[in-house]
Amino acid sequence: MNLVLGIESSCDETAVALVQSDRIILAQRIASQDDQHAPYGGVVPEIAARAHAQRLAPMIEAVLAEGNVTLGDCDAIAATAGPGLIGGVMVGLVSAKALAMASDKPLLAINHLEGHALSPRLADPALEFPYLLLLVSGGHCQILSVEGVGQYRRLATTIDDALGEAYDKTAKILGLGFPGGPAVEKLAREGDPNAVPLPRPLLKSKEPHFSFAGLKSAVLRAHDSGDHTSADIAASFQQAAVECLIDRLQVALGRSGPARNLVVAGGVAANMNIRTALETFAQKNGMGFSAPPLQLCTDNAAMIAWAGCERLEMGQNDPLDFVARPRWPLDPEAEPARGAGVKA
Repeated sequence: MNLVLGIESSCDETAVALVQSDRIILAQRIASQDDQHAPYGGVVPEIAARAHAQRLAPMIEAVLAEGNVTLGDCDAIAATAGPGLIGGVMVGLVSAKALAMASDKPLLAINHLEGHALSPRLADPALEFPYLLLLVSGGHCQILSVEGVGQYRRLATTIDDALGEAYDKTAKILGLGFPGGPAVEKLAREGDPNAVPLPRPLLKSKEPHFSFAGLKSAVLRAHDSGDHTSADIAASFQQAAVECLIDRLQVALGRSGPARNLVVAGGVAANMNIRTALETFAQKNGMGFSAPPLQLCTDNAAMIAWAGCERLEMGQNDPLDFVARPRWPLDPEAEPARGAGVKA
């Protein structure tokens, strides 16, 4: 049995966790930066990196103490090495390198997206490869065929904005504060999802890619018109987003090959309205449905440590000169989506 110390610092959550290869989370801590970024309505990279640098060392000490282990008891040190805000990624990766060097333990430089992609397997021992993954977060919106550890085939991506970003911008337009996703979901329960005629970008397109920029713009116009309540706008936005997800998944399903399960991961996977719609979609298509518990949806170090466990058991590790990456696709061989630019 392996024990891995995981570090996550790719955006605005500083996180540390200890995870065993038998799926037991010995200890974990997550420090939010919501209060620091709230005045700006979004994450400020410099503020995030500074907060990571201030918090990480004492959090590592606290997690080791809580798990009643020493650094020497760990079998490897895993840290997010990208993609993400490069300042924060470097803070976590450099710290992991120092710990690995000091303890003479292997370093595992983890792709943040792989952490999300494998996180459902931490919570669900019965989840086997291959599975169809909808990865939805503030920075990413992709559909992937997950065929094994390190084996990812991207079927779809966003050509502009990620769904989590669209949620945050909608919250900002409606004056709901930051982070916006949970606030929009809560307000949507009070509104009519059919009250505001919002677009469904790329609906019925033969390619399974996503687009949410036009939907954000339509939300702004609906708000500025003064003809609709904020609750109705939130509910209509969420309904449009769900319909886009389901439509794009249906197209991707025809390209994925065999997959017994539909899996959702990433911060937006915490949205219960979206979970319900995805579970219904899976049932209609004869698939099982799996979603990680809410604590593993948003950025966390347990998923990074678990990805480290999966890679360590395959005999993998990384050199101490591994370079942090602001961009790091899971499927580097995927063809660029038309019109996506750098987000391809």
